[in-house]
Amino acid sequence: QVQLVESGGGLVQAGGSLRLSCAASGRTINMYALAWFRQAPGKEREFVAAISRGGGNTGYADSVKGRFTISRDNAKNTVYLQMNSLKPEDTAVYYCAAVVAGGSYYVPRRKDDYNYWGQGTQVTVSS
Repeated sequence: QVQLVESGGGLVQAGGSLRLSCAASGRTINMYALAWFRQAPGKEREFVAAISRGGGNTGYADSVKGRFTISRDNAKNTVYLQMNSLKPEDTAVYYCAAVVAGGSYYVPRRKDDYNYWGQGTQVTVSS
């Protein structure tokens, strides 16, 4: 079983940047697809970005494409989310998720596809 702990959230002005990290423990992550989801108050948890187990394939929600970048360092057992040009609508709790990946380029987008979750980190973007 893998445990996930997010960090790096905070308060930032619109147009600013943040880098989220998700550190995994319990298992090495090189067999896992990893993703970031977010949940704003009163809304459903939504997909943000995902990366395949080897890092060779990524996927992004249309709302963040071109602004956010997901990456991973399997040697450090960590996945990152670089967030640039932040907007107030990016305000949410951001969650890291993991699933054992059957294929090298597997990047699922549905939250039901993931069975390991972190506790989340708050990102607040002020206008």
